[in-house]
Amino acid sequence: MTSRSRLDPPWTYVFDGPTSLRGHQMNKLFMSLRDAAAREDFLRDEATYCRRFGLSEQQAQAVLARDWQAMLDLGGSIFYIYKLAMMDGLSMQYLGGVFTGMSEAEFKAVMLAGGRTDV
Repeated sequence: MTSRSRLDPPWTYVFDGPTSLRGHQMNKLFMSLRDAAAREDFLRDEATYCRRFGLSEQQAQAVLARDWQAMLDLGGSIFYIYKLAMMDGLSMQYLGGVFTGMSEAEFKAVMLAGGRTDV
């Protein structure tokens, strides 16, 4: 049996210092979307908006493709990524489903039943 530390909890993405540094520019872009004018600029030309924030090519591709898992893997914070998802009319339950391999309905049902029991 393998023991897990508090830094390696099962089914949990750890957002630590190195992850924060890796995703800093992308998370700044997501946070900018709180402002209505910024959302309009983003929607007018998403690729240019990504360049304005200095995203890496991988980060920009993830944002443009709405590859939620890649955004997380490239240093995105779920709390910031959600700002983009909201612009697309998506719920936190939808993202939870993406990150756990479930549909939105399945994820919601699991949460309403008290959470995952397979960890």
